[in-house]
Amino acid sequence: MDGPARQLHLDSRAIALVLGCTLVWGIGQLAAKVALAEIPALTQAGLRSLGAGVLVFGWTRLRGVPLTERDGTWWPGLLAGVLFAAEFAAVYSALRFTTAGRTTVFLYLAPFVVAIGMARLVPAERLRGLGLVGLVAAFGGVAVAFLDGFTGSAVGPQQWLGDLLAVGAAVGWGATTLVIRATPHGPADPAKTLLYQLLVSGVGLTAAGFAVGERPHWPFGALTWAALVFQVCVVSSTSYLVWFWLVRTYAATRLSAFTLLTPVVALLAGALLLHESLTPRILVAVTGVALGLVLVNRTPRRLPPPDPGPRRPTG
Repeated sequence: MDGPARQLHLDSRAIALVLGCTLVWGIGQLAAKVALAEIPALTQAGLRSLGAGVLVFGWTRLRGVPLTERDGTWWPGLLAGVLFAAEFAAVYSALRFTTAGRTTVFLYLAPFVVAIGMARLVPAERLRGLGLVGLVAAFGGVAVAFLDGFTGSAVGPQQWLGDLLAVGAAVGWGATTLVIRATPHGPADPAKTLLYQLLVSGVGLTAAGFAVGERPHWPFGALTWAALVFQVCVVSSTSYLVWFWLVRTYAATRLSAFTLLTPVVALLAGALLLHESLTPRILVAVTGVALGLVLVNRTPRRLPPPDPGPRRPTG
């Protein structure tokens, strides 16, 4: 089924905004890593969603966004929230059984989930030809960046389970985008779209963390507070609001492809801010991802109309 009309190619404004989102998300991964010392993974994801939910709710009140009207978004919004929470739960569970590198590569299969789903649900946004080549090239760049996770020995007999959970997280992430783009939830205000996901994931992930025995180390240090505030105020509220506005306005397939920059940005930021190693492989990965995204967003050259031949005289 076709959804509301979108701009099929990303203009300079969209590219600048989505690049800003990937930069924020890449640094957000580092912030989450820093905060792990005192706030376990599921609890941390839940707390940042709850905190961001409060901010986004305040934003809706300030702008007068209606939240209780019957506009057909309740069930799609609830489904998107469940998928959003399940994605995070699957990622953090995957890390118990497999490497972070393998988890990252499998997680970023999500743009392919979006591309396949949109080809069926919104044919006008289907990637074709060089667009598909570009998506594969960008994913190849991510795979090159995290090749170490595949070259070593297995971390345990259940590594396959971790890989499977990471693939499941990719499906959840991609399916969330499809629900937002190709259901009655699509036309909803981005703040309302985000609020569904933050409330469901905030309650669900915090409860899941408590259920599996996670306990934060209170009181938090200054660095942990800074990392958590950054995730709440910048990542989970501001950048997600921008992202959902982009999904509502532009082609989801092309936007989703740009998320492949996030893990590469995280590696570069880790090298700059946490003094982690910067290998030539990362530079190759950046090149591959950048080239792939150029192809994904390439505007097909319009062919000139066929020559109708000599006109017949009239009269």
